[in-house]
This record gives sequence, C-alpha cells and structure tokens, in this order.
Amino acid sequence: MGIQIELVLLIVSILFFVSILADKAGYRFGVPTLLLFLAVGMFFGSDGLGIHFENIQLAQTIGTVALCIILFSGGMDTKIDDIRPVIPQGLILATFGVLLTALFTGVAVWYILNETLVSVSVGIITALLLAATMSSTDSASVFSILRSKGLVLKNNLRPMLELESGSNDPMAYVLTITLIGIVNTQGDVSFLRAAGIVVLQLIIGAAMGFLLGKLVVLGMNKLKIENASLYPIMVLTCCVFIFASTYYLKGNSYLAVYIAGLVVGNSKMVHKRSTLRFFDGISWLSQLAMFLTLGLLVNPHELYPVLIPGLLISFVMIFITRPLSVFLSLLPFRKMEWKDKTFVSWVGLRGAVPIIFAILTLAENVPHSRLIFNIVFLCTLVSLVVQGSCLPKMAQWLGVSEKPNPLTSPKNFDIELPEDAKSVLSEVAVNSDMLLNGNRLMDLGMPEKTLIIMVKRNNAYFVPTGKTSLNVGDKLLIITDEHEMVSDALKEFAQDKERG
Repeated sequence: MGIQIELVLLIVSILFFVSILADKAGYRFGVPTLLLFLAVGMFFGSDGLGIHFENIQLAQTIGTVALCIILFSGGMDTKIDDIRPVIPQGLILATFGVLLTALFTGVAVWYILNETLVSVSVGIITALLLAATMSSTDSASVFSILRSKGLVLKNNLRPMLELESGSNDPMAYVLTITLIGIVNTQGDVSFLRAAGIVVLQLIIGAAMGFLLGKLVVLGMNKLKIENASLYPIMVLTCCVFIFASTYYLKGNSYLAVYIAGLVVGNSKMVHKRSTLRFFDGISWLSQLAMFLTLGLLVNPHELYPVLIPGLLISFVMIFITRPLSVFLSLLPFRKMEWKDKTFVSWVGLRGAVPIIFAILTLAENVPHSRLIFNIVFLCTLVSLVVQGSCLPKMAQWLGVSEKPNPLTSPKNFDIELPEDAKSVLSEVAVNSDMLLNGNRLMDLGMPEKTLIIMVKRNNAYFVPTGKTSLNVGDKLLIITDEHEMVSDALKEFAQDKERG
C-alpha cells in the first residue's frame, strides 16, 4: 500500500517548519544554519523519529538541482568589480588548490584508514577518491555563513573566498568522476587522457556559461511578458537549461551555471531586482531541502565505526592539508600577508557538495562507497561545527575583520532606487552616540548631498524636518551621494563617545 500524498506533504511541511525555527535559534547562539538543517534531518531520520529514506537516486537529484540553483544565485550576488582584484588568487585556489588538497588529503586518508580500520583494505586510488569528494570549499556553506554572520573582512578576502567556493566545485567534480572511473575499471584509464578531459570540460563549461548568460540577458530585455512575476521564473528555467545543455555537450555544468549567474548578475536586465530577490529565497529553499535530504539519508549508528578515522581525517584537513595547499597555491602572491592566508585556510568549509559527490560513489556502486559516504558526512559535521562556528572569532583573532558599516540596506522601508541611480538608499538606527550633540535632526551634521527622507518610530512612519526631535531606536531612511562620508560620520560619533 503506497503512502498517501497528504502524509508526505504533512511530514515535509513539519520538517521545513522545524528547520526554519532551528535557523532562528542558530542566529541567536552562533550555530551555522546548515548544520542545524542537517541535524533536523538526522533527528527525523531512521535513528531518530524513524523516517526511513534510502532513495539514493532521489537524494542525488535533489542535491544536483539544489546545487545548480545555489551556484547560479551565488554568481548573481557576486559583483565583478569586487572580485576583479582577486581573480588570479581565486582561480588558482579553485584549480591548483583543489588538486593539492586532494593529493595531500588522499595520502593522509590512505595511511589513516589502513592504520585504524585494519579489517578494511583501502587502496591509494580509493583514498584519493574519498579525498577528491572533499577537496573543494563548499559554496553553499561559505555563502550562507559569511552572509548570515555579516562579517566585514579586510583586503578583499570575502570576494576571494566567494569566488573560490563558487568556482572550485567543477574541479572537485571532475576529479571525483575521473577517480570513480579509474576505480571501477581497476586502473585501466589513461591519466593523460583524463587530464585532457578535465581541461576540455572546464573550457566548454566556461564558454557555455558566458555565452548562454549573455543570451539570457538579451532575451529577458527583448522579451515582453505581460505578467512581470514570470520573469524570475523564466530566468530559473534558463538556469536549469544551461546546466542540462552543458552536460550534454560534455562540459562542466557546475562551472557553466556559476559563470552564467555572474554574467546575469552584472548586466542590466529588466526586473533584475525582483529576480535577485526570487533567487535569494529559492536558494535558501534549495539549501534547506538539500541538507534535510542528506540528514535523512545518513544512519547515525553507521558513523560510530568510523568515528576515530573520521575525526583524524577532519583534523588533518583542517590543520594540515588545507593550510598547506593554500599557502603553496598563494606563494606567487608575496604581498598577501600570512594572516590573510591563514584565514583563507580556515574557511575551507565542507558542506553539501562533498556529501553529494559521495552519493555519486553510492550510485556508481564503487567499492567501499558506504564507508566513503559515512566518513565524508562525519567530516562535514566536524567542519561545520569547528570551522563554521569559529569563523567570526578566527577573523577577529587574526585581525582580518573590521567593524560592520553602521549603514545597512533598508529593511524597515520597502523602497528601492533604480539600478542606474548613483545615489544610495540606506537605513540607520538612532543610538545614544548620535544624540550627543543634540536630539534634533539638524544636530546630526550629515554631509552634503545627504537627505533623511523618512523616520520610522515604533510602527509609525513620517517625513521629518530639520527641527524634528529624534529618539533612540528611531529608524532613519537616508538617501545620499556620499555613502562613505555618511558611514564615516556615524563611526565618528562612537569614537567621540569613547574619547569622552
């Protein structure tokens, strides 16, 4: 007797609802959101409340579609002007860095598994395969944690990390697929031919992403749709088409959708702002669905036998192989300080991507595939707990973070400027520091070409004048051509209070 669709919908809605509540708790206690999504899935799984989910193909499908959307959305949110100064560093980390991580970690995995699991004979190729699945920095984890924590990093570290995490999955994917082929054919594969396939896939993926991304922008600007709400859905359809068509052209689909997202996000396009909002929401939905599915798929009791080797491998990756790969990859950039390189090493977060790649080994019936999956899952948990939770503290300890900008994008005011406008809309909350020179609006001493056009007090909105008295907690809507000067002026209030 089949399961009723109403029961499935009830279970899924409860899972999503609990995960969203867990997300709210995560913000309060500093726990990475994605870790909580995994935990909710494990809690409801076979060893928890008893939901049995063992459909490998469905899990792989959900993970692939989700990753496609996450990479496209991440590309849309990445500004070319921000990443331009760090493109060489980001691309070297995304290619050479991934390769070094896989090699160093593979040797360590081979030694650790043969020392701790004597009954399981793991060859060097299988060990390299396990390492390859974890060789990339997970884009979903990096985008989620960096943006949710609101970290302000110095020296272009944030765009470098987002570029690396968004573009290094293709290299890890190609390594994983190649090594799966070698294992399943018992080594009867030409390494030179495999290397040629890797390069060809990357070239085709990059070309398809750029060309189809341009076509998406052109099509959206030329297409006249009466219902404006269909524009974001059309872009989503194009995203999926780019992923699938690149696959059939033997290119790297993950690289294609990321580059297409970059092209779309940095081009002028009708209804672009609503499209960005749409993808922000659907990207979170994809992450939630993906991590919940992966949490349901794992059987926690199977993690106990691999606890010791898994923890050892996690330790080696966090403190040895990832830092070694980063420092070697960034050797040509001698002006980059060791503190910056150390922080880049620390943000080698594992997440959904390694687990999805490990699912590929299950789908292909690779020897020791369940062992690979369980170790990868355990290493992902350790990475999110150790690296993800300590990210802000590590940035502060290394001195690579700075105080957040007191100006933020409007949240209490549902208003936006045209994309081509040079002026900037910002929101600031009034605090006691700002009222030291008086509580009237004119006493704030804002720079020229700056207007405070609206005030929100409690649940009421009103247009102020220069003589309007301000209260602590008021929200001010500011429009300015001097965004940096306004930010500096607000920071000066705090400094004056400290000097006083």
